Amino acid sequence: CIVKAYFTKGKKELDVSMFQAVVLQSFNERASFSLPEIRERTKLETEELRRTLQSLACGKIRVLNKTPKTREVADDDRFDFNDDFSQKLFRIKINSIQLRETAKEAEKTHESVFRDRQYQIDAAVVRIMKARKTLGHNMLMSEVFSQLMFTATAPDVKKRLESLIERDYLERDEEEANTYRYLA
Repeated sequence: CIVKAYFTKGKKELDVSMFQAVVLQSFNERASFSLPEIRERTKLETEELRRTLQSLACGKIRVLNKTPKTREVADDDRFDFNDDFSQKLFRIKINSIQLRETAKEAEKTHESVFRDRQYQIDAAVVRIMKARKTLGHNMLMSEVFSQLMFTATAPDVKKRLESLIERDYLERDEEEANTYRYLA
């Protein structure tokens, strides 16, 4: 969102997120608000509002003044429009503060990526074997590695090969244990 702001030292265009724009719009009517007053006016969730106010009052570009001048936003803090704000640029980008990913969310993401990669390995093996019908272990491994968009390990691919054998997509050649045959 582009918000036009008028300061004593001139007009500026602020490139802000939607939440930042909603908070800044509140300051059109009054120059000073407490956190509960802003929350009531904007109807934003408390943690989202805290991050938004932190980006506007505690970052490099401070279009709002916060009292007391601490890095964290508390319920009894007051926010005032910074009329003395000055910047050389006409259009100013104000970055949002990103939410940190918790350990539980990181683990969930890791599991999801791992599961997706297993499916990609399975799909690559089936594609290759469908086209070739019979293929040696080393040739199959090199082709799988060349088709994948991520770096897989040999043990991961071997596990997926065993899984495909168990699910009757592939079988080992009875005469050559190092050769796989596609079953369709």
